[in-house]
Amino acid sequence: MWLLSKEFTFEASHQLMHHDGKCARLHGHSWKGFVYVKGDTLQVNGCKQGMIMDYSEIKAVLSPIVNDFLDHWHLNDRLQMENPTSENVAKWIYEQMELAGLPVVAVRIDETCTSRCVYSKSEEIQNLLLMA
Repeated sequence: MWLLSKEFTFEASHQLMHHDGKCARLHGHSWKGFVYVKGDTLQVNGCKQGMIMDYSEIKAVLSPIVNDFLDHWHLNDRLQMENPTSENVAKWIYEQMELAGLPVVAVRIDETCTSRCVYSKSEEIQNLLLMA
């Protein structure tokens, strides 16, 4: 099996209303994320020979999601979430990629340079990506 990743970034604010610390106040981050897709066969013919898929195919699905819902938005409002934690944002992105038909296996969100989470339906992949 092969695992591809596509990195993305966005600037966004959020407010964790039920948090017992500073995150209860409105604040923003320079978020970084990674979408991971898998494949167990490579294309044998054509211009994508030797690939699971072209990275541009991931970007074509990911870019509108980032631009229309994440970058320079207040996540509470735009994602209609009362509690847009990095966990909830990662799951939301995963679901959007899955709805678009990509063979997504995980989404990693780095809320800060030292804090990250991985959402996956596979515990094995989640553990692997958290160690990376």
